[in-house]
Amino acid sequence: MARSSTRTSAVRSLLALLVIILGLGALAGGLKVWSDGQLTPRLGLDLQGGTEMVLEPSLVGNEQVTPGQVNQAVDIIRQRIDANGVSEAEIATQGGRNIVVSIPGTPSQEQLDAIRKPSQLRFRAVFVQALGSSPAAAQPSGTPTTTPTGTPTGTATGTATGTPSATTPAPSTTAANGVVPDAFSAATTPAPTPTASGAATPATGATPTATPTAPTSAEQEAAIKAQALQGLTGLGWDKAKAEAAAAKVAKDYVALDCSVPGAVDKIVDDPAQPLATCSDDRTTKYVLGPVEIDGSQIADATSGFQPGPNGQPTSIVEVALSFKDAGKAKFAEVTKRLYGMQGQPPMDQFAVVLDKSVITAPQARAVITDGRASITGSFTIDSAKALAQQLKFGALPISFKLQTQDNITPQLGEEQLKLGLLAGLIGLILVVIYSMFQYRALGFVTVVSLLVASLMTYLAVTVLGTTHGFRLTMAGVTGLIVAIGVTADSFIVYFERIRDEVRDGRPLVAAVETGWKRARRTIIAADTVNFIAALVLYLLASSNVRGFAFTLGLTTIIDLVVVILFTHPTVQLLARTEFFGGGHKWSGLDPERLGAKESPRYRGRGQFGNPAPVATRSARLAEGKAQA
Repeated sequence: MARSSTRTSAVRSLLALLVIILGLGALAGGLKVWSDGQLTPRLGLDLQGGTEMVLEPSLVGNEQVTPGQVNQAVDIIRQRIDANGVSEAEIATQGGRNIVVSIPGTPSQEQLDAIRKPSQLRFRAVFVQALGSSPAAAQPSGTPTTTPTGTPTGTATGTATGTPSATTPAPSTTAANGVVPDAFSAATTPAPTPTASGAATPATGATPTATPTAPTSAEQEAAIKAQALQGLTGLGWDKAKAEAAAAKVAKDYVALDCSVPGAVDKIVDDPAQPLATCSDDRTTKYVLGPVEIDGSQIADATSGFQPGPNGQPTSIVEVALSFKDAGKAKFAEVTKRLYGMQGQPPMDQFAVVLDKSVITAPQARAVITDGRASITGSFTIDSAKALAQQLKFGALPISFKLQTQDNITPQLGEEQLKLGLLAGLIGLILVVIYSMFQYRALGFVTVVSLLVASLMTYLAVTVLGTTHGFRLTMAGVTGLIVAIGVTADSFIVYFERIRDEVRDGRPLVAAVETGWKRARRTIIAADTVNFIAALVLYLLASSNVRGFAFTLGLTTIIDLVVVILFTHPTVQLLARTEFFGGGHKWSGLDPERLGAKESPRYRGRGQFGNPAPVATRSARLAEGKAQA
């Protein structure tokens, strides 16, 4: 029964290892077919090359950049790179102001944007909202005559004919485009249309029948100034200060054409002043109040599908925010003020501004006191994830513009990689030669075990390259070479324990089981020490040293799996063959060659006779099977 149980256990272990290997292979193949995976390990900067970006601070007026700001930006960029699944990137400063980012391989445009964008999230009140394709189209003069078309629908209708229509509707949105919970709803009511005299005329569901003449720039500027002045005084600004700020933002608004590429990039964003800007799709133009809450007040940001009323996820992609205590109190104050202005669009709207572009501008429908909000809009899962990561790690302390972006060649190149692999191959051959010389036929178990460990390492590194962005550098290759010795050491410990048991006179089958029990503790202890050392090195080191530590830790785990699920079960099965179990002289387990002790025969009365003659190979095999 014991013999059958041992054989069954060995076969199960081998099957478990086979399942693991096939699983890794299937995962690598699946990632290749259904994702952007590949069937070879991804290489780092030193072996493959990549993309280098030089980011230059974008300063306004006499603004100066400090070393602290640059260092903070480096830390944030590094966190963004890690969160995007890019490993082995290099980040350095240049001249105390520029930041040089080197990324291995060919990063996607989304990854590049996520790294270099400032991600300055700001919340501002809305003063003016209108179509942004033409400065003149937003603010017509005169009072049109309208003919109702029936029950108002909440959205304005009309046809643009080159001359602006009488009322300008706000962009059509849905409930997805807002901040939730229901304290905010998407703005579906058209913005009021200020006239040349500054009076705002709320839009209705009527169809204009008269086409007024377009206002002059001066008339339009005066109308925008009046609306901005109303908003600023509502915030408690001094009249003289509000007059000056309203005049400037009105001038900026008239000059701004959202349809012009790069128009938003030229906007100077002062958080303490009102802002004329565009929506992220460049279809809507806004005048916004000063910043009331910024991204520094965000405690956490996550992305996913927005839950519905029943708790089930919907198809709407959201970025969920939670504010810190100070931001929570301010958010409650702002929503309370906006809620009190219901029916006065767009004065009851709150714009969410990311890097000077309005993501969404929903209306307030309640007072939010729990400090939680959700941003929704034209997001995909990937873009929402990128935004959440940027907001979570914080905005860059200063804005950067891309100075240069170049492809860089490998620092070491293919020749060095070949030399490194050659060194590993030489080390492997030396281990094989030593194993065959020292353990004879048993050395084949070492060779096959090393091949199995190599296959598992290759598959693991390949899969991790796709799922976690792991890239193999020269330091990582060095870790793989060192792992050959670590793996071989485990086999040596096990085989020597078996030999010790054979020398003590145990039959091979029993020696295998007893030797394994003693060797297992030593192997696990040694691998644990190696793994802890690799973990500490990975956590404390940086750059390429982490690659060495990671591969060393990975191969240590694989070594333990191979010894337990392959080497020991294989030796268990071989011990029951006549060649190994019988102690053939080329098996590596010959009792005579190992100097096995011969037990003396007991004659009785405290007397011992000559040792029993050494049993034949068949007898030793039979004895071992009987004891097993």
